[in-house]
Amino acid sequence: MELEFFGAAREVTGSCHILRVGGRTVLLDCGLFQGRRQETREKNLRLPIPPDRIDAVVLSHAHIDHAGRLPLLVADGYRGQVHCTPATRDLCAVMLVDAAHLQEKDAEYLARHGKPFAAPLYQQRDVATLMKQMHVTPYGETFEPTPGVRVTFVDAGHILGSASVVIDCTENGRTTRLVFSGDVGRKGLPIIRDPEPPNGADAVILESTYGDRDHPPAEDMRERLGAIVRETAARGGRIIVPAFAVGRTQEIVYDLHALTRANRIPNIPIYIDSPLAIDATGVFAMHPDAFDHGEDLVADVKDLFHFDQVHYTRDVNDSKALNSQAGPMVIIAASGMAESGRILHHLLHAASDPRSTILIVGFMAEHTLGRRIVERQHILKILGEEVTLRARVEVLNGYSAHADRRELAAWLAAVRDAGRRAPRVWLVHGEPPSQAALSASLRESGYEVEVPTAGDRATL
Repeated sequence: MELEFFGAAREVTGSCHILRVGGRTVLLDCGLFQGRRQETREKNLRLPIPPDRIDAVVLSHAHIDHAGRLPLLVADGYRGQVHCTPATRDLCAVMLVDAAHLQEKDAEYLARHGKPFAAPLYQQRDVATLMKQMHVTPYGETFEPTPGVRVTFVDAGHILGSASVVIDCTENGRTTRLVFSGDVGRKGLPIIRDPEPPNGADAVILESTYGDRDHPPAEDMRERLGAIVRETAARGGRIIVPAFAVGRTQEIVYDLHALTRANRIPNIPIYIDSPLAIDATGVFAMHPDAFDHGEDLVADVKDLFHFDQVHYTRDVNDSKALNSQAGPMVIIAASGMAESGRILHHLLHAASDPRSTILIVGFMAEHTLGRRIVERQHILKILGEEVTLRARVEVLNGYSAHADRRELAAWLAAVRDAGRRAPRVWLVHGEPPSQAALSASLRESGYEVEVPTAGDRATL
């Protein structure tokens, strides 16, 4: 049995790992790289292995950095199954069509303004083909994507439908249990249930996004969000929120709903300016079984994502009209790392306004516009224009859907069977400082830890 690390190796995006068992090959995720445009385009075009050598794909969840290259894999000739949970399939149906559409529109915009552009990585017809190849299995049920490999999904508590993947590999009469963490969520996040660690592992591929820091308590975020809205509205400014359309947008809307019901924020309009977020919110409504029914709002409110102050803007003309609309407001738009989509136009309009606030509610990878905002760089380049950053920048890491270092260590300790030796651990999906800190801490706790680079192979 062999593992090869192709993506999200000493970086956060592009999740992709190759498992070989008994002459069979299983791909774990096939995500999009994000960052510097030219560099990431070259990486995205280079698939991990020829599609005809892949026997099956197992997908942990629908975020673009985990699923975003699946249509390219199909366009290049992959005809096997892609295995995931039902909610992940439904989210991919809207997210990947949107990704193809955004690539097409970005190319059109740049071409129209005489700026360099590249052809889209894939088209919407490739997504339609992919959807026919997706095969769903609920949490807790075991399936065999290829002979010698048995897989079970457990709830990762990261976004709707997200899974940690338990893989029992049999070769030469011996069975080894590999656990692929996917992205591990946090306890106490709005809407979805807490993570459920698998039981027992010989080896673990573990994400490490926040391996060098601890988050503020998730329950404090709602009050901080309310304070930011109140203060910005009092200045007459806008709150601009780059947010992943799946997961983060619904969490922010959920908390704004709770704050509105408690009269903790002023009566200002809240715009969800993202067709994808609108469609994804519809997918959330299709899967109430995945919600945490111990939360008051889930128990008390029939429609979590619709209330008087919230408006969903699907039409592009309605989106453009927001930039000429007076008065304080909240605008939530994708993409989450501010690399594409409608958020760019809102940032172009508001970043130079000292009354406004850019609210960061998630991880921003290196070389993205979102990271440059977090670093409060004085000059931002947005849609080819240089803009002076005068808006306030607020960062609420407590909204992160990724476990911090304490939560990752606790999750791994729960995976480790009592009485068994510590599993071998490979850290992925993290930048080098985070991985260095987490690997040092885990080694002190008795784990054998490795931090692979792209192309590294390991024998189980």
